[in-house]
Amino acid sequence: MAFSRESALDVAKVLSESLPYIQRFAGKTLVIKYGGNAMTDETLQAGFARDIVLMKAIGINPIVVHGGGPQIGEMLAKLNIESKFINGMRVTDTATMDVVEMVLGGQVNKEIVNLICEAGGKAIGITGKDSRFIKAKKLFVKHQAEGMTAPEQVDIGHVGEVASVDTSFLKFFENSDLIPVIAPIGVDDEGNSYNINADLVAGKVAEAVGAEKLMLLTNISGVQDKQGNVLTGLSTAQVDALIADGTIYGGMLPKISCALSAVNAGVTSAHIIDGRVPHATLLEIFTDTGVGTLISNTKAGE
Repeated sequence: MAFSRESALDVAKVLSESLPYIQRFAGKTLVIKYGGNAMTDETLQAGFARDIVLMKAIGINPIVVHGGGPQIGEMLAKLNIESKFINGMRVTDTATMDVVEMVLGGQVNKEIVNLICEAGGKAIGITGKDSRFIKAKKLFVKHQAEGMTAPEQVDIGHVGEVASVDTSFLKFFENSDLIPVIAPIGVDDEGNSYNINADLVAGKVAEAVGAEKLMLLTNISGVQDKQGNVLTGLSTAQVDALIADGTIYGGMLPKISCALSAVNAGVTSAHIIDGRVPHATLLEIFTDTGVGTLISNTKAGE
């Protein structure tokens, strides 16, 4: 690829700016939740895969956790299996769970593995059932239907939350050329499979391995104030205040809760980044500006 002198100088400037970040993060583990537009746009897919391969090449240990809700919905529709949701969560009976495992553990997972391999890396696709490294427990949701005086706990089937993560299984990949790509499926002591929210899996994996960063790719520019400006460099105390005054609400709350849990458990920082931006992960890690919201485990005023 030929560069003009001006373009070459821009490239050199970016590389120079990234040097202290490369030195800082070499040997560290980063957990990246891959989802949203970055999973469906071909250009963004290819860029994400190259970013992950580059991280591994310079000594960073990336762990990828992916979602796949839209793909699950499409397959269920093709099979004429009706999707039912309670409080935004898919009711997952045995037949639906079979489809979830097929789509997440098979189709989506292997597509991501293939993208990383095409970009020159070595990836391996796994679910939490492999070596039973993600132990799950059933998740009950509170639901209050019209006419009820109080909410009730509802069993929505094979939907779970993370009970524990076997870090010894994941540590194996740190000392290899392999990049783990995790489908968010867990298993309980009886061998029952559970579909788990991918953000939650990414957060709990980051906590368990003591990751330097947790990165959640989204379809928004980051956490915004009431005027629509993107906020970054937030402490956990500042995030709590933004929740309390209603600045952070609705669909952003689960991601924020995941990020807060991770940094409170020792992950150095969590990032909610705009996955619609090409090479968003590299920009967030290796540049001064970034493309999203950083939440750290520092105290306000530090």
